[in-house]
Amino acid sequence: MTYRVMTVCTGNICRSPMAEVVLRARFAAAGLADEVVVDSTGVSDEEWGNPIDQRARRVLVGHGYAGGDGHRARQVSADELADRDLALPMTALHARALRRLDPEANVVMLRRFDPAAPSVTDPHDERRLDIDDPWFGGPLEFEQCLDQIEAAADGVVAYVRDALADR
Repeated sequence: MTYRVMTVCTGNICRSPMAEVVLRARFAAAGLADEVVVDSTGVSDEEWGNPIDQRARRVLVGHGYAGGDGHRARQVSADELADRDLALPMTALHARALRRLDPEANVVMLRRFDPAAPSVTDPHDERRLDIDDPWFGGPLEFEQCLDQIEAAADGVVAYVRDALADR
């Protein structure tokens, strides 16, 4: 049985497709590419159909990842969310939107998997785990975004590996 992971940001052209690419690479490196499917969406339809942001693509390629070729932005639906085993929002606002869409969904902030991220026990304080939107920045902000995604990626892989073992 396939384990399905969805990364989620606002427009699905920067953070969530970057996280999708990184997680696919990490699952492949862990030997789980055949057992785990990763995709990405946005909570908004403002970028519907657009490719990955070229600045995000450059940062990914510059770090040895696939560039997200073929990616087309799309908005998350309740049906898609219900079909995922794990949804990884980039911000507390995204997490709230997903929880409203499907209160039963397994929604976990991506940075909760980063061992160096701030400790957050109160769900109302999840914004401390936000991955800032690099859209308004330059190359440095896209590098910082990738750093935060990479810092959480191994934790996501370990979590999913444990979930697969429990099936």
